[in-house]
Amino acid sequence: MKKILFSIFSLFAVSAMALNPVNPAMPSLTIAPDGRAAGMGDVGVATNADLNSQHWNPAKYAFMDSKGGITANYTPWLTKLVDDINLAYIAGYYNMGDMAGTLSASFTYFSMGEVKLVDIGGVDFADATPNEWALDLAYSRKLHEYVSMAVALRFLYSDLTNGANLSGTSAQEMYPGWTMAADVALYYKQPISLPMGESYFGLGLNISNLGGKITHDEGVTQNFIPTNMRLGVSYEIPFDNYNRLMATVECNKMLVPTYYSKFATNQTDNKYTQDEYSAISSPKGWWQSFYDAPGYTTDDGKVVSPLAEEFQEVQWGVGLEYSYNRQFFGRVGYSHENYWKGNRRYVTVGAGFHLSIFSLDFAYCIATAPSNPLDQTMRFTLGFDLAGIKDLVNNRK
Repeated sequence: MKKILFSIFSLFAVSAMALNPVNPAMPSLTIAPDGRAAGMGDVGVATNADLNSQHWNPAKYAFMDSKGGITANYTPWLTKLVDDINLAYIAGYYNMGDMAGTLSASFTYFSMGEVKLVDIGGVDFADATPNEWALDLAYSRKLHEYVSMAVALRFLYSDLTNGANLSGTSAQEMYPGWTMAADVALYYKQPISLPMGESYFGLGLNISNLGGKITHDEGVTQNFIPTNMRLGVSYEIPFDNYNRLMATVECNKMLVPTYYSKFATNQTDNKYTQDEYSAISSPKGWWQSFYDAPGYTTDDGKVVSPLAEEFQEVQWGVGLEYSYNRQFFGRVGYSHENYWKGNRRYVTVGAGFHLSIFSLDFAYCIATAPSNPLDQTMRFTLGFDLAGIKDLVNNRK
């Protein structure tokens, strides 16, 4: 049962042709939850602040103009394969003042639909609705007129069998797993005066999910959560008083060791045994992920060095956002992952409509790699500005 469940779950993270993928537990934490960032190629660490900054870079909340806001996001996931997998994401923030800082929080819920649990002989014995969720709280504050920092604490929970197990088969038993994690984020935003108006340069860094490993068999098998480092830059330029264009580039590196490693005991195939992999501590795994690639030879005889393979683990994206009067938005982007690390490559398009009270964003994914399960993925975001709602209520009194 354990093998079958994890085989299904890994399908959500990487495609089948990956040679040495970075494949952590709870990959749903890496899914772009909101329509704005998803419309720009799944980038958002260095863009200007918005209601969904908690996922990308909570330090951006310190630059929000409003006192507070809340947003709800929905993503029907892997729609080309199944119709009952989805991601729901809620986030919000409250600005306590320049000196007091900003509090923000989010809740992520990922449902994997209904699956049948089978024993080692392939016989069904129960139905389950695997799911995982995360709850976090962050604090952000400006350190300087142009610089802010944030820290976040997160509780992660993963339930793959809903407690269903075969009695008398302890080697097959699986239980809900949980762990704690933290984020550390920085954001830099500087205005630059131009003849046609104020432009903005942005720089963002977020190291997320620094925490313990997660287990579903009471510690026998321990898996890394998706610790990730994002780094990006953005530049927003005005054309006149109404029209603006923002461009952003972002790269991210999963701080998770791979199963094929030059540190594996078996130097014949450079692959860890499950016990060896489980024994790697979280801090050691973070650092080791920068230099553990063994290198490989491709099918056509090309030799890829260990250093070159490390750079292949860096996923990058670019995005453009056009805005008219900061109310109507059009977006386009591209996300790229190396062929041997998963081959998730796709173009995204999106649109948005923002008013002082609410905002609505939509994104659509178009895969550029064959048989990509991300193809035709949609994301929807609805946001509310608390200050705008308060003003509306006060005006009606």
